[in-house]
Amino acid sequence: MTNVTVWYDGNCPLCIREIGLMRRLDRKNAIEFVDLTRFETPCPVDRKLMMDRFHASENGTLHSGAAAFAAMWRAIPLLRPLGLAARRPWVLNLLERMYLIFLRWRPRLQKLAGGKVKS
Repeated sequence: MTNVTVWYDGNCPLCIREIGLMRRLDRKNAIEFVDLTRFETPCPVDRKLMMDRFHASENGTLHSGAAAFAAMWRAIPLLRPLGLAARRPWVLNLLERMYLIFLRWRPRLQKLAGGKVKS
């Protein structure tokens, strides 16, 4: 069984929806979800960096961006094939480019979703 920890921004309505979906799909409770807005939560790297970019730890290896999503997906049987495909460099590169585009749009999307906007 994979040991996965996911850190997320508990003030981001988009993140909350995404994590809610992942929790429902994670029927084996293989993932520990950690809300970064709880300041008592220890962080493996700078908290601001973790709030600005998605992070996950898989078997002790810290991932960020698309690689973090792929690590999370590998722990969920339904999404595991996508997570395994992301082990191919060209797939991960494509997913990372898509994630960078999303990050540029994230403040606007958060505003539309009614949450805090990050500058």
